[in-house]
Amino acid sequence: MSRRLNVDVAIIGGGLVGSSAALALRTAGIDVALIDGRYCGAQASGVNYGGVRRQGRPPEQLPLAQRAHAIWPRLKALIDIDGEYLRSGHLKLAADEADMAALEIYAAKVSDFDLDLELIGHNELHRRFAFLGKGIVGASFCPGDGHANPRLVSTGFAAAARRAGVHVLENSPVTEITRNGAGFALEAGEGTDIAARIVINSAGAWADQFAALFGEPVPLTRIYPSMVVTEPLSPVLNVNVGMEGGGIYIRQVERGNCIVGGERGMPLADADFSRPSGEGALAMMNRAAALFPGLAHAHAIRVWSGTEASMPDRNPVIGPSRTTPGLIHAFGFSGTGFQIAPGVGEVLAELVRDGRSTTPIEAFSIARFASNAATSINRTIHGSGAGQNLEPQQRGV
Repeated sequence: MSRRLNVDVAIIGGGLVGSSAALALRTAGIDVALIDGRYCGAQASGVNYGGVRRQGRPPEQLPLAQRAHAIWPRLKALIDIDGEYLRSGHLKLAADEADMAALEIYAAKVSDFDLDLELIGHNELHRRFAFLGKGIVGASFCPGDGHANPRLVSTGFAAAARRAGVHVLENSPVTEITRNGAGFALEAGEGTDIAARIVINSAGAWADQFAALFGEPVPLTRIYPSMVVTEPLSPVLNVNVGMEGGGIYIRQVERGNCIVGGERGMPLADADFSRPSGEGALAMMNRAAALFPGLAHAHAIRVWSGTEASMPDRNPVIGPSRTTPGLIHAFGFSGTGFQIAPGVGEVLAELVRDGRSTTPIEAFSIARFASNAATSINRTIHGSGAGQNLEPQQRGV
């Protein structure tokens, strides 16, 4: 069976960025198709750690993070669920004096962004956060940060978009996309033809393939963050915790489970998928037990991994294509996209509606990766969609 959709905007990728953009656009009265090769929210958006933090982000991301920060408390009104969002505070630990100095430098650098960072020395830290073990010299605390359940939030935005009237196409990989005088023609799934004036490329770890088809290759790589969840425990910690310089991050949810991250999974033969390793899970739990004595005898009940897109400068690509009118990119969040995604959705809606964003996004332009590659604006995908080997075929202007 075949069908045809005529929409204002086609969004490739039903993760949290794409689905929040779809909801924001539809709320503004714009007709939208949200297209995913599998299930909305099933990739990076649904398998990440769930940290909702601004602390530690580079300064150029903070205006966007602040915009998103105002959205998270409104989840219930926006998508009908709270997503287990909790503004618990985010504690970033320093293992030595060099780490503490780095936290102090960062706090000074972002002092104009209203993060309300508090630098805490050794004695005060252990007095206030008695769950900490030995070996921590200090910390930086951001009281307004927190955490949420990514499985609920990512699918919640997609469900809210569907209820609002967005055409949600799941298990519908984009197999062809052509720029024409009126906009774009896409083929998705088995026999769905879509005509759209605007296309948003939010295809996550597969977005580089779509960008390259329009003459904009980017140095995107895939990463496979791995998580462990423990059995329900009595209260062990009451804040979202990370380490300066990385290594481990941990949060405890209301029902008592602790979610621990800090290792990478292993890609499978099909690099769209990955699996965690037993050695990685053991390393994460040992680190957690060393930092938090209350976890010394905790049982891990589940381990998982997922596929995310990473950029070499750790900043995403957000903004208009430099080669193709009507094409907008939003991908490459390097494992830190969960918190800012709802803000990115609003920015994308502004770009569609107004041609500009009220939030500065110049640092995220795809032009920073510009090369001498061909920049023809009319290209076609031939293949089975995101995650496959796509061969561009140039079409006439």
